[in-house]
Amino acid sequence: MEHSNLNIEEQNNERQRLRDAVLKPLRTSTLLSKLWIAFLVFIICIGLYAYYIQLTNGLKVTALRDYASWGVYISNFVFFVAISLCGSLISSILRLTNFTWHWPITRIAEIIAVAAIMFAGLIIIVDMGRPDRIYYLFMYFRIQSPIVWDVVVVMTYFTVSFLFLYFPLLPGIAMCRDLLTEKPLWQRKMYKILALGWNGNHSQWKIVKKCVNILSVLVIPLAVSIHTVTAWLFATTLRPGWDSTNFGPYFVAGAFLAGTGCVILGMAIFRKAYHLEEFITEQHFNFMGKLMVFLCLIYAYFNINEYLVPAYKMKVAEAHHLRELFSGSEAWLYWSVQIIGMALPALLLLFKPFRKPIPITVIAFVVVVGAWLKRYLIVSPIMLNPYLPIQNVPENWKHYFPSWVEISIISASLAGVLLVITMFSRFFPIMSNWEVLEGQGIDLEMLDDKKNIKL
Repeated sequence: MEHSNLNIEEQNNERQRLRDAVLKPLRTSTLLSKLWIAFLVFIICIGLYAYYIQLTNGLKVTALRDYASWGVYISNFVFFVAISLCGSLISSILRLTNFTWHWPITRIAEIIAVAAIMFAGLIIIVDMGRPDRIYYLFMYFRIQSPIVWDVVVVMTYFTVSFLFLYFPLLPGIAMCRDLLTEKPLWQRKMYKILALGWNGNHSQWKIVKKCVNILSVLVIPLAVSIHTVTAWLFATTLRPGWDSTNFGPYFVAGAFLAGTGCVILGMAIFRKAYHLEEFITEQHFNFMGKLMVFLCLIYAYFNINEYLVPAYKMKVAEAHHLRELFSGSEAWLYWSVQIIGMALPALLLLFKPFRKPIPITVIAFVVVVGAWLKRYLIVSPIMLNPYLPIQNVPENWKHYFPSWVEISIISASLAGVLLVITMFSRFFPIMSNWEVLEGQGIDLEMLDDKKNIKL
């Protein structure tokens, strides 16, 4: 870290300026933000009602059948797991490689990761049909089952991601505790409890920084393993299109791309809503655009590798599946995802004007939508093309389109992720002050030693 040329007074002024910027959104609440929260709660309520219907009537209210036993629930699960990798990509990898430009956006990436993996676990329970089955999963624990591997790695990754969000947040919680004195009593008590007695002394800074460094190392293999194990759930199931040793890195590459798109959307929204243009600058979008180009190219390589080998062999079941994707009923969706959701963004982002905030936000939105549709294509069409088709089945078994129950529950899960992110930003600073300032060469530990100023 470079040392700042500012004197102590100037460093304290810079600290105060940043503190005011991140606390201002916590002190005010606009009508638009209240309407947004109300809208998300409304969507969640519809989803809860749909889930009640599913619980009381069983999975027959969905479009899931013996052919398409996995549908949009699993597609959504894989999507949530994918975007949860953004926390490790932005926070861990860039932290360990000593890049400092990412400090203003680390917390955005971390809360997206925590919210996404939280609902990834919940959507699996929904897909099980009966929630008590999760109890039996632990009761009759079988380590040879890939589903057990996935449950273990999801729980572990959620725990580490939560700690990775919480430890750097401690100075910010203490700042809220000390300065947001106008807040209700319950909220001030919450800050006091969550701050864990933080006062900015040398030993506390040492512990937090050490924990953050350890978690930065731990979260990377966990992030890779969670998507690799998720890929193994597919690869260990004998289906055309899934019988691949490429699935692990293929999923990981796609996950990093989807996560980067979500972080760019988060940057754009919080930058505009919380007036953080001074801190989340055009340069951040420029860097993220370059990163997205790189990840698009990596993902394109794994896509070519994933489809070229089975297309060359053209086994009967594989051939039928690939024809459906390339020129059949799924072709329009497949080529839209490949061209509009991956190739075109990579091409456009090569040019600097498209790496400006507004164009790159639109591109990121297209990439994220394409990422969800890509997961749908990985799941549903393959389920409809088994190696051994069941004879004399009803015609509707050979097709899949989600019912209103599935659509409502999936919409509620997406709204739930957005609500967690929104509520977090209403109670806690969305930027890590101490990391942003240390990126500018301002040592807060030294300032806390000189003056009794708490961040």
